[in-house]
Amino acid sequence: MSAVLYRGRTLSFTRAPEHIDDTGSYRYESDGALLVEDGRIVAVGDFAAVSAGAPDGTAVIDHRPHLILPGLIDTHVHFPQMQVIASYAANLLEWLNTYTFPEECRFVEQAHAERIAKAFFDEFFRNGTTTAVAYCSVHKASADAYFAESLRRGSLMVGGKVMMDRNAPQGLLDTPETGYDETRQVIADWHAKGRNHVAITPRFAITSTPEQMERVQALAQEFPDLHIQTHLSENHDEIRYTCELFPDARDYTDIYAQYGLLGKKSLFGHAIHLSDREADAMSEAGAVAVHCPTSNLFLGSGLFPLRKYQRRDKKLRIAVATDIGGGSSYSMLKTMDEAYKIQQLLGERLNPLESFHLMTLGNAEALSLEDRIGTLEPGTDADFVVLNAAATPAMRLRMETVKSLAEELFLLQTLGDDRSVVETYVAGRAARPVS
Repeated sequence: MSAVLYRGRTLSFTRAPEHIDDTGSYRYESDGALLVEDGRIVAVGDFAAVSAGAPDGTAVIDHRPHLILPGLIDTHVHFPQMQVIASYAANLLEWLNTYTFPEECRFVEQAHAERIAKAFFDEFFRNGTTTAVAYCSVHKASADAYFAESLRRGSLMVGGKVMMDRNAPQGLLDTPETGYDETRQVIADWHAKGRNHVAITPRFAITSTPEQMERVQALAQEFPDLHIQTHLSENHDEIRYTCELFPDARDYTDIYAQYGLLGKKSLFGHAIHLSDREADAMSEAGAVAVHCPTSNLFLGSGLFPLRKYQRRDKKLRIAVATDIGGGSSYSMLKTMDEAYKIQQLLGERLNPLESFHLMTLGNAEALSLEDRIGTLEPGTDADFVVLNAAATPAMRLRMETVKSLAEELFLLQTLGDDRSVVETYVAGRAARPVS
């Protein structure tokens, strides 16, 4: 691929902001540029300086006056749930049994899985999300469709075939052995093919017998560099039922610990209602609590205590995610708008610098992939998004009174959505719809 120079206002974080005026936490250029070649960022900085060092004949794509940021990252989504988003239910377990499990049964059909995979990538790229961490269904066909589409699009995606052998419809059950064998095959077929990353994916302890959990443990031992993803402490009924199924465990988190599933690449969706002992165990292991704001509000699961987890002596690593389709928006901007409101309800503050850090570098660090994504640093993959803070009439009117970068980011977070996404680039190429 020939070198291309992208011009605009560039913004990328270098660390977590400590306060709203923490200008040392990010790099911002009012007239900036990215030099991209062969899917990687070659240089970033002031336009005049970067363009002076660009090869002769380098094409320039001018995105002024818009912001150029690293591609947004979503650390917990359900690929098979696109057609159950916005389904009316009282709580998590009712929602799963009434809508989600029947829908996921359809993913035994390769054609259906491939159709939804195309829609999935189109929708996430349309919202500026360039990396997602997805649960496929229990069927290997769903994982094959997901990773094949990712390979075709050139994207860095994480995902896994769900393992579940109880407490679900027959069409959604594997066995300890088939779950193990098929996950191993997904790893062989897709891990490190292109930019794909396979995650070991037991859905949650309710849907896996102790025998299956032992096979999950075996996979984790055989493939220690892979991500592990599951759910933890989303609502109180779930917690009670889970602990009844594993009476020898001290608590919900201890179930996963007993099977060796707590580690630096372990992603625990929700993790709202953790005891101090559980939070200590997660912190000591370096495991990640994945906050899913729109889902937690939609299903009435609870308010994620972000500041409590951050202020502990043993702090928790935290990521943020949409949790489609329990979550109600594909947009990470709307996700952080709801995260802000949750903290308001808890009497806390979440400033816009923190929100944008979490969506980019923060989530990349939670995935241990900050050397590849989440920044605009030279040598990293050229996944980036162009955002327009005046995308709608209401936003344009508000922008007339915006006086700082932080105010502009807060406007994007509060009123922005897919309409604010001017362009999404994946490995240096514009990610256009194909379905």
